[in-house]
Order: sequence, then structure tokens, then C-alpha cells
Amino acid sequence: MLKTISIIVVVLLAVLLTFAATRPNTFRIERTTSIHAPPDKIFVLINDFHAWEQWSPWEKADPAVKRTYSGAVSGKGAVYEWSGNNDIGQSRMEIIESMPPSKITIKIDFIAPFEAHNTLEFKLLTLGDTTTITQAMFGPSPYISKLMGLFFNMDKMIGQKYEEGFAALKALAEK
Repeated sequence: MLKTISIIVVVLLAVLLTFAATRPNTFRIERTTSIHAPPDKIFVLINDFHAWEQWSPWEKADPAVKRTYSGAVSGKGAVYEWSGNNDIGQSRMEIIESMPPSKITIKIDFIAPFEAHNTLEFKLLTLGDTTTITQAMFGPSPYISKLMGLFFNMDKMIGQKYEEGFAALKALAEK
């Protein structure tokens, strides 16, 4: 009986591991919202990492986070590094493209608790007196991420944080 159970467990584990390997090699998490404010008012809140403390939901996850800013004050070349608790870990972001007031591209390198190298992108589009903003993170999906994705819905978890950030951006920009 124990031998049969062991064989079933090994077969199920092999099926699970094989299925994870068939998952896509890249990922993209994206959310869009509308803010009743001009794009230049929103753009400065994203283009300057110092302003992220006002609206980023991850900034509230660890009040004792250690922050370091370097490079340009804002825009292309601005660098933001942080080290915090297990909720936010240790990471580095650098603005690699800044096109006022419509697009910001950021290279984000997660160091701990896991290593990952992705791209974060903000696009702003004016529609009358409203700005539509899209935030997306995308990059490679290594095997461990594919396996974790079978148990955790990363799109839902990260997407929820994007929505929280949008609500805070909206409150700031619509003042």
C-alpha cells in the first residue's frame, strides 16, 4: 500500500513539474485607470522617485525601509534603491526612458528575497480633461516563477497593488 501511494505521489509531482515547464517564458502584469488631471501633473509624481513615498503602496509596507537615491534627481538616470522587511525585500530601480508627459520606463532589479530583472512602464494618454494611465511590469518568467504561478496568482497580487497606487496617485493629482 505504501509503495502504491509513493508511486502516485511521485507521478503527480512529475506531472505538476512538467506542467509548470509548459507555462509561458515571459509575463506581463498591467492595469489602467483614468485620472481627472493633466498628464504633466501625474508625470512628475512618477518621474521623481522621491515622490513615490506619497503614493506607492509598497512604501507603506515597511515604515523602517532604508532608501537610497542616486544619479539624476528625476527622469532618465534617476536611481532608487531600498532594503526592507520581507514584504518589500531589497531592490533597485533606474529610469531608463523619460518622455514627458507620456511615458516612463524603469529597469527594476529585485535582489531579495528573490532575484528578478524586469521592466516597469508607465504610459499616460490625454483624453480631454482626463488622463488615462497604464502601468505594466513585464519580463522573463524563469522556471521557479512558473512553478510559483501554479499556486499564487501574481497578476492578482501585483495588480491589486497597482490599483492601490492608482487610487493614491488620483487623490494627489486631483487636488
